[in-house]
Amino acid sequence: MADSGWARTADPDAADSRTASPLTGKKRAQQSPGVRPKHQSYAPGHCLKKVTLTKPTFCHSCSDFIWGLIGFLCEVCNFMCHEKCLKTLRSACSCMAPSLVRVPVAHCFGPAGQKKRFCCVCRKHTEGNTALRCEVCELHVHADCAIFSCADCRSSHLDRTLQQDTFHHHWREGNLPSAARCDVCRRSCGSSDVLAGMRCEWCGLTSHAACYLGVPPECTLGRLRSMLLHPACVRLDSRNFSKMHCYRITESCSQELDNSDDVDSSAAASKDAPPAATEPGKQFLKVFDGDDAVKRGYFRLVSIHRATRKEEVVEAALRAFYLPDEPLGYELQDVGSVQRLHSDDILNRNGGPDNRSFLKDGGDACLLRAKPRDAEDIKVYAGWPRSGAAFVSVSVSKSSTTASVLTEVLGLLHRQQEDASIFSLLEVCMSSKQVQRQTLSPQEKILDKLQENRKMSLRLMNQTRFYAVENRKQAVQVCLLIGGLAPLLTREEYAQLLQEHLAIKSHLVTISHFYASQGAVALQISCFSEAERIYMLAKDTTVNSKTLTALVLPEIAHSELGPDVCPLLVFVNPKSGGLKGRELLYSFRKLLNPHQVFDITNGGPLAGLHTFRDVPRFRVLVCGGDGTTGWVLGVLEAVRHKLACREPPIGIVPLGTGNDLSRVLRWGAGYSGEDPHHILVSVDEADEVLMDRWTILLDAQDISEDGKDNCFLEPPKIVQMNNYFGLGIDAELSLDFHQAREDDPDKFTSRFHNKGVYVKVGLQKISYSRSLHKELQLQVDTQDVPLPNIEGLIFLNIPSWGSGADLWGSEVDGRHEKPSIDDSLLEVVGVTGVVHMGQVQSGLRSGIRIAQGNYIRLTVSKPIPVQVDGEPWIQPPGHIIISAAGPKVRMLRKSKQKQKKSAAGSKDGRSESPSSRGGGH
Repeated sequence: MADSGWARTADPDAADSRTASPLTGKKRAQQSPGVRPKHQSYAPGHCLKKVTLTKPTFCHSCSDFIWGLIGFLCEVCNFMCHEKCLKTLRSACSCMAPSLVRVPVAHCFGPAGQKKRFCCVCRKHTEGNTALRCEVCELHVHADCAIFSCADCRSSHLDRTLQQDTFHHHWREGNLPSAARCDVCRRSCGSSDVLAGMRCEWCGLTSHAACYLGVPPECTLGRLRSMLLHPACVRLDSRNFSKMHCYRITESCSQELDNSDDVDSSAAASKDAPPAATEPGKQFLKVFDGDDAVKRGYFRLVSIHRATRKEEVVEAALRAFYLPDEPLGYELQDVGSVQRLHSDDILNRNGGPDNRSFLKDGGDACLLRAKPRDAEDIKVYAGWPRSGAAFVSVSVSKSSTTASVLTEVLGLLHRQQEDASIFSLLEVCMSSKQVQRQTLSPQEKILDKLQENRKMSLRLMNQTRFYAVENRKQAVQVCLLIGGLAPLLTREEYAQLLQEHLAIKSHLVTISHFYASQGAVALQISCFSEAERIYMLAKDTTVNSKTLTALVLPEIAHSELGPDVCPLLVFVNPKSGGLKGRELLYSFRKLLNPHQVFDITNGGPLAGLHTFRDVPRFRVLVCGGDGTTGWVLGVLEAVRHKLACREPPIGIVPLGTGNDLSRVLRWGAGYSGEDPHHILVSVDEADEVLMDRWTILLDAQDISEDGKDNCFLEPPKIVQMNNYFGLGIDAELSLDFHQAREDDPDKFTSRFHNKGVYVKVGLQKISYSRSLHKELQLQVDTQDVPLPNIEGLIFLNIPSWGSGADLWGSEVDGRHEKPSIDDSLLEVVGVTGVVHMGQVQSGLRSGIRIAQGNYIRLTVSKPIPVQVDGEPWIQPPGHIIISAAGPKVRMLRKSKQKQKKSAAGSKDGRSESPSSRGGGH
């Protein structure tokens, strides 16, 4: 459960507190605690005090403006509210986040988008380069606040160790759109001024923080449930792999959090300036939370008054580290001598020489320690599905061992009749980036373990809990897809290659599938350490001058999919459409199960198709240009015989420059920021249509003057064609554009710029002259067809060419049939030059109709530029044969009714879908 939403607000008494997080590691000071707050509420953890407002302020509970001069501020998480909202306050403080986690799941932090968001820890703006966001859920944090978030990400696959009985809502607070409405009271619950409102990250249900507890806990997955992979249907053994590896996410974050979630101080420095000059009567104190922090040099700055008592300094230090404990159980020690500070007043107590000496000698660095305890209560959670309370409390003393604690826990969980030896006590550290698990030995002293953990890090100890789990010897099955191997080899040859380069252990690793056409194999590995070794080694291994790729893939329990579920397999090309492809990838991971969303540049389409190989019915959504769509169709054609669903329908989100196929299928001329949730609904409601595909056999021969007509320059080459095939001036323009993009790819990030380059290249060819009828011989359905005096010859499969132009024309012609994408016919059209092409794209003219047919044979006498679906090259002399490519493919065409609704919605500027809350698109 992720009731861990917390958002921005500032200390109204500080001049700069509204624009930055108060928790900037080494650079930021904690507000002095003052008098212990007396204002209590039903929400746990808050330390509320009455403050005088000096700036316009909004309530984090009701999102309304706070009229007057008085508000109530939490000194830990900056939560601000009216006095009238104290009684209905339900949002928990940030320091309580670890106790609210239902199933610990680590986050996948990456750089945040450019939109205004609020930090879920300190409730302040995340503007700036150091802001982070989870690639899977709604968590937005400052880089220096990330270590105080905990592992409360969405559980996207079945956890075999810690199971849950039912599938509940996964609530996250804040960062809702301003137009969001509460599903309970129907009033507005979103805000662009503060972190407010709650949202389920699976079904998209939104609610007020005071209303969401009245919502039934079971989640139905919402509008997208028919295309979403239920987490209970996904299996993944991932003990040694990070969530970045499991979701195939490129770790592109500029500053990495290591296993201890430490933060680079430079990231903090870039967000906040160093502390201002010390105010009169105040002092900054460096505080470490354990030996690990001292070793790493990571401390927090606490701002305190010179007459502050020791207990109040301890309380301020606890708040700086988001610890909800009472200060009486803690003390401060001098870092240098590690001696307890005995003075009642830390700073300048009655002018005492000891304290003055401590500060003068640089002794303003303290170590926050937990006092030794003879006994304490711990919470032990049940690691199996059960109803009732999530945990039981057990009192442990110096003599308590793991075995004795387990015996008591089983009694409290009504399993006392079972043998305690078949259970284990599992220690789980829920740090935000990695969930670490350790099984405790039966003889281990629990109290000593707790004190050792607190000595190392109080912060990490606050993020640690214990589980009672049943000992099960489960068969480990890790699936790795290894790509980059030589194509068209046998299973035995692939096994020999892997043995030679990766030294795989044959008794632990088997080749479950191999894809000879793609040069890839799928491995089933029965040992975690062996899987991790192969994964890391493959990324640094080169075979035949080609680096191998390795991906961790889940297993889909297809038999558990509901009868009405047709999951959607999503491929996104993040390099298409500038930054839009990257943001769509992020949005679809949030809206769907991230295991069904694939970055096509990381392993290609094969990774997704292999994952879905046993799913009896699914659809595909390709986000990219025509080239990306052709890539997916080509791989699908090559591996369809290994799929349970051999003809999945394919939809398109156009991110390229031309996007001719998406125009024909009504998906638009290009993606312009449409709500990703609306896109998925459109895919769900789309119609299935058939489309022809064509095979082009390029048989290049050297027709030289000495008569060596049969000397091949290269073996026959086979290319699949979906849209069109061009020779001459059309292909030459594509080739020049392609070469310009290869020379400087960073400039080709927008559709507008790309078309500008096309125009420039075309103007340079305006005086181009080439008589194709002298260089080509054309046969259509075994009939010789004379060519007119043209400079370009195009074969059309779809009625859209050159970014939407109708090259064939709409005039009725008694000699030819009306073109269709599934008529098993190609249209042959000629153009006379660049001017003619410009007139066609302007709608002033059509091309020169030459023929229609389903079998084309071309004889080329000179090298000539050619292009297939926008991919150009120079074709040597020889023969070219175009014929049907087997069965037609199923495509998804956007329904006309949905198209009209989308257009109307965009004109009105309204977007009420759950995803509009901040997908970052």
